[in-house]
Amino acid sequence: MAYQLLFTESYLKRAKRFAKRHPELKSQYEKTLKLLEQNPFHPSLRLHSLTGRLSGLHSVSINLDYRLTLELIIHDERIIPINVGSHEDVYR
Repeated sequence: MAYQLLFTESYLKRAKRFAKRHPELKSQYEKTLKLLEQNPFHPSLRLHSLTGRLSGLHSVSINLDYRLTLELIIHDERIIPINVGSHEDVYR
């Protein structure tokens, strides 16, 4: 089952800033997005739901230090990325 990534304007701005700051992560980031489209439940993504202020969102790992927070709408097979950055940045 293929999922659809829907990018908001605010996310695209964040992603552009992230890419500029971390060009060395470009291939890992792109691989993460492709895997999300194919199977957001793939074990290497380490998908988990968030609690507290970010309740209702989920997070996946780009690598050990960087995360991607997202809204996962399984009913319509849609995934809406919200933020990308370091563990500290996305969980603030």
